[in-house]
Amino acid sequence: MEPVEFALVAITSIIAVMNPTSTVAIYIALTRDMNLEESRKVIAKSMKISFVVLAFFVFTGQLLFLVFNITVAAFKIAGGILLVTSAFSMLNPKKREFSREELENIAIVPLAFPLTAGPGTIMAVILLVSEASSLLEASLVLVGIFAGVLVSYLGMTYAPRIFKFLGEEGLHVVTRLMSIIVLAIAVQFIINGIAETIPTL
Repeated sequence: MEPVEFALVAITSIIAVMNPTSTVAIYIALTRDMNLEESRKVIAKSMKISFVVLAFFVFTGQLLFLVFNITVAAFKIAGGILLVTSAFSMLNPKKREFSREELENIAIVPLAFPLTAGPGTIMAVILLVSEASSLLEASLVLVGIFAGVLVSYLGMTYAPRIFKFLGEEGLHVVTRLMSIIVLAIAVQFIINGIAETIPTL
């Protein structure tokens, strides 16, 4: 595979698995009561963490899974459980001031993990590196990661303008709807993880 072709495969597959659209929708729901400065901090922190985590797996992913005997199924179940807690917090929003610790928590869970740098994206990165036939192609996986993180960053940065016309009631409806979708995604993560684990027992 030519480097340009490999780069296109890496960029498109990572963005597709990362699914920035769902991340943006959940970001809007979780940060609706934050001021601009707080929400920008959440975006910056979550994207930095996401890039570092995914880049880490580019270099050590396969080795890490072998050393700790971690399976893809276990990652899916863990990600699903984390999303369940996020879905319930979206179903029961409370208007309040956000502490520094809470801002960091939202940036890490769920925006960085399991959404932007979730089990699916991590596995996509590891598989792409395993398919690379040269150091150049392996480095192009980092380009794909950067592209995915950039799309998510821009989406979250400009999403409030898009959602502004919905108004308070509209945003409330969207938040509730997204919480149900997130819960369904979480349950599917867990089901898939269990289904993949059963044959190995």
